[in-house]
Amino acid sequence: MQERVFRKLLELARAGVPIRTHSGKVEKGDIFVALPGTRVDGAQYIPQALERGAAYVVTSSLPAEVKSREKIIIHPHPARALGELARAYFGTENLKAKIIGITGTNGKTTTTYLLEHLLGENGFKAGVIGTVSYRWSGKEFMADMTTPDCLRLHHLLSQMGRDGVDFVCMEVSSHALDQDRVAGIDFDYAVFTNLTQDHLDYHPDLEDYFQAKAKLFRSQNSRQPHAIINGDDIFGKRLKKIALNPLCYGLGEGCANAAFANDLIATSVLDSRHGLKFECKFKDRQWRISSSLIGRFNVYNLLAASGVGLKLGMGEAELKVLEHFQGVPGRLQRIHNKKGFNIFIDYAHTPDALENVCKTLKSVFDRLIVLFGCGGNRDKAKRPLMGEAVAGYADLAVITSDNPRYEEPDAIIRDILPGIKGRVEIEIEPDRKKAIKLAISRMAEDSAGADTIANTVLLIAGKGHEDYQEIKGKKFPFHDGRVVEEIIDAFDY
Repeated sequence: MQERVFRKLLELARAGVPIRTHSGKVEKGDIFVALPGTRVDGAQYIPQALERGAAYVVTSSLPAEVKSREKIIIHPHPARALGELARAYFGTENLKAKIIGITGTNGKTTTTYLLEHLLGENGFKAGVIGTVSYRWSGKEFMADMTTPDCLRLHHLLSQMGRDGVDFVCMEVSSHALDQDRVAGIDFDYAVFTNLTQDHLDYHPDLEDYFQAKAKLFRSQNSRQPHAIINGDDIFGKRLKKIALNPLCYGLGEGCANAAFANDLIATSVLDSRHGLKFECKFKDRQWRISSSLIGRFNVYNLLAASGVGLKLGMGEAELKVLEHFQGVPGRLQRIHNKKGFNIFIDYAHTPDALENVCKTLKSVFDRLIVLFGCGGNRDKAKRPLMGEAVAGYADLAVITSDNPRYEEPDAIIRDILPGIKGRVEIEIEPDRKKAIKLAISRMAEDSAGADTIANTVLLIAGKGHEDYQEIKGKKFPFHDGRVVEEIIDAFDY
């Protein structure tokens, strides 16, 4: 009976009956889906939805005050039901565009940008849904979440479909997978970058975090995506066992050649302050890549994009367009300035990402100054690990605020200190703007001559592309790059 009624709901959705997840937006005749949220259960708003005229309610539980079950459809997974209804309402069940999902702790954003460039330069229309923005065909909307909620996601996909997008490159977060925000979406390709500690304020442990990521590689709507996996990552090796027709990529370090016989390997990697050079090998094919990106972690990002290209049937000539890619806003982005100081901003906000970028800069510059903090109301266990990541490479660490949210900056800094105190010179300044000014002042003091300037680098980590700072529930305008420019323009050294 319930299945038959739900099929009727799908037909109503295809006919244009709106789907709502917010009871306050319900209008007469709408379908209301009560989502069991992480903080609030949508089922408690069923009476309000019915009072406002909902024709049907989809829920996994029913409040005691609702006596009639006439309009109620009990579904074991309301979030998945929402995905089915959304694909019917927005027509994404007939989407012609191929969808590439990219998941992992680090590298998702850079990989989507690389794929956007690779596809665009080879004559395809590409759309992007990710941390920085949602964009396609000259349209761009700033992102409020890496992976938006289910209804908005299907709406974006339907718009891209109408505008003739060929491929959608989508960052898929562990939260979105765990909460079934991507329900109803048919992924054609799934990319795994890596997995390191992050989001343990949400996931109970690293295994739960991994299992959320792994959902992208399993069958969705009777379709399993083709997989492109970082074969050097320990979790990537596990994913390879469950994925469909996986193409693994990596540097092949510590792996037998036979294991990588049909996979994509980078060799002879040269990493300098001017960029990357390396050889690519795939089966009996070999070609060279030169890129202005720096850091061995970007070799992995370039390989991930190349792996997708190979899955799409591209050859060496098509893949070589990756050499023209100029970088991602806020990802190891050089801030050009009138003093000629080497200043980079980066979004690194996990221990692994921060260690990678510190290691990269220290390998090509003599002296490294790192300014960083940790976000408030997030995984506290990673704070001393962030300190350790910096201590291993920095000559000077300036510890400050990131997005403190509802926590006190001083308390966050105290959590960082056990991982770094006594291991490197430290300056503490909770005010991020003052901290940037302090770091630049120290850089100016250290840079007495042209050679010293050329060999000293300042990394401002944690916020990257973000143009705000979140404090006590409010977002204040703040962009690290613009603050740097403002400080250098105002100072007379």
